[in-house]
Amino acid sequence: MVGSSLKFTHTVTERFLRYVVIDTQSDPASPTCPSTEKQKNLGRLLAAELLAMGLRDAHLDDCGYVYATIPANTDKQVPAICFCSHMDTSPDCSGKDVKPQIVRNYRGGDIALPGDPTQIIRAAEHPALKDQIGGDIVTSDGTTLLGADNKAGLAEIMDAAHFLIQNPQIKHGAIKILFTPDEEIGRGVDKADLKKLAADFAYTIDGETAGNIEDETFSADGATITIEGVSVHPGFAKGKMEHAIKIAAAIVDRLPKNTCSPETTEGKEGFLHPIGISGALERATLSFIVRDFTDEGLREKEALLESIVKDVMKGFPRSTYRLEIKPQYRNMKQVIDRHPEIVDHAMEAIRRAGLKPVKTSIRGGTDGSRLSFMGLPCPNIFAGEHAFHSRLEWVSVQDMEKAVQTIVHLAMIWEERA
Repeated sequence: MVGSSLKFTHTVTERFLRYVVIDTQSDPASPTCPSTEKQKNLGRLLAAELLAMGLRDAHLDDCGYVYATIPANTDKQVPAICFCSHMDTSPDCSGKDVKPQIVRNYRGGDIALPGDPTQIIRAAEHPALKDQIGGDIVTSDGTTLLGADNKAGLAEIMDAAHFLIQNPQIKHGAIKILFTPDEEIGRGVDKADLKKLAADFAYTIDGETAGNIEDETFSADGATITIEGVSVHPGFAKGKMEHAIKIAAAIVDRLPKNTCSPETTEGKEGFLHPIGISGALERATLSFIVRDFTDEGLREKEALLESIVKDVMKGFPRSTYRLEIKPQYRNMKQVIDRHPEIVDHAMEAIRRAGLKPVKTSIRGGTDGSRLSFMGLPCPNIFAGEHAFHSRLEWVSVQDMEKAVQTIVHLAMIWEERA
């Protein structure tokens, strides 16, 4: 079998170190696409590197998306497979002036970050480190995030593309590449042109532990409660004023204390999570995100929220409220389960890369959640990123190399089994 004798010469680490120093933080307050123009700086570099590899259709579009195709080199009719990663980094933590460090031949224990001695990647808090003994770990200097989420994925797809182009004896169907902006603010595929992409199935390369494939995400809604209180001059307010901020605070106070919140749930448990409160005496607004793995679970949590609001409002008879629910994304498993070969092929590719495949679910969403419901079924494969959205973010060189190998094997498996 060609697969077992592949000789990989990886470029993934050099690419990764090149990409993380480009600031691509997205901005949820910006109405533009991409939300920050600086994301295009990385997009231009990626498109230029793909063109230099010989992919003639590689380009960056006006909305900040990068597209490219590795043409099929087989006579078989093989589905077109897309590999997708996002270029932006999280607004939660600065991505400007990233100074990556490599801890070579990690011997175990804590990793102190040189730019800020208070930032320590503690082995006790990062159990995945125990699998990295003898490996090489890339971190930031502790003053910024690293950007492995999702520049590890970008570098892995780029290295796999490079490898396939350099080794034309490896047979594969058409491989489509899609790099998106604004994934971190939930807009990653808003302007993706799936007709232009022309893929049958896709994989995001944006997961955590090596060997993992995620075929299930949360389903997600947003909930907004607008409270109209009763405004009266405070000097003459007795028995008349109904304070909208106090009503909002009472609603938050009545949320379950030991269940149904991010800080009290794990595994397949969902939650109701307040993310914003604003207002004044007369009007206040509460924003929530609602998460569960089933649509029924979402409805239960939304009904719980409304029952709390109604109960609180009984104490404020002249005030009113409005509850609006907006769907955000749905559990991609509903779509992916109709195409079991997508996950089966990925698990075999992970095995061929020398890892044990583990199928898991994400307590979050990916570009793949939305792509799946847009007609492009798209599970998520590991990229090796850990502690993302924080200054303690890290990724191992060896895990990135395993991700590259998984992508290459996956391209081969789709061709073999066509």
